[in-house]
Amino acid sequence: MRPVLHGDATTAALVLLAAPPALRPGILRRMLREADAADAWRARTGRAHPLWGTGTLMSAAMRRPRAREPYLDDRDYAACLAMVFEALVARAEG
Repeated sequence: MRPVLHGDATTAALVLLAAPPALRPGILRRMLREADAADAWRARTGRAHPLWGTGTLMSAAMRRPRAREPYLDDRDYAACLAMVFEALVARAEG
């Protein structure tokens, strides 16, 4: 997966916010796997993956339904952002 920017995290969180809470962990894992696969495809072919994009988390997230972005003090949105950040920290720790 390519380096993660603010927009990657918020877009992924909006996808999670649009999904039922029980499905969110699986959706997040899948988006991360798709971003990894798309980045490998991009490195190998020099082109964006036809389904998952350029290897960014945002491009993997953009193909899914997203909620409108609420304020950061929205409890559910904050929990979705935290889930994204926790997953990113876990990946960084290996």
